Amino acid sequence: MNAISRFYLPIGGFALTVALGFWVSKVGRPYNGFLFNIHKLIALGTVIIISMRMHEVLEDTPIQALMIGLVVVTGLAVVALFVSGAFLSIGNVKYELVILIHNAAPIVAAIAMGVVIFLLTGRLGNV
Repeated sequence: MNAISRFYLPIGGFALTVALGFWVSKVGRPYNGFLFNIHKLIALGTVIIISMRMHEVLEDTPIQALMIGLVVVTGLAVVALFVSGAFLSIGNVKYELVILIHNAAPIVAAIAMGVVIFLLTGRLGNV
């Protein structure tokens, strides 16, 4: 398997999760249980696949402090997504703040992980 192609599935999962998230929000509240649960399961699966792929790549790569920081930022953004998603499903929270966090976190995660992949692209041929 080509090293760059290792990231095609996680990127597709991320895009599908975001698309389903938009769909769930457009359907309105109360959230459609089927769509909401599919959204959560695809998000969880994507996080697992991304974690496995990053572990494979980073295992044989000299890690820079910047990469570690960006991976931590990505992890915190993912935790914020899961927590804010849980609060949104409960519905008994300050909606404007929680939806802001839930909308900003995937952008932060995508940028941070994108920079990590960019930093690794020069080394991916060796993996």
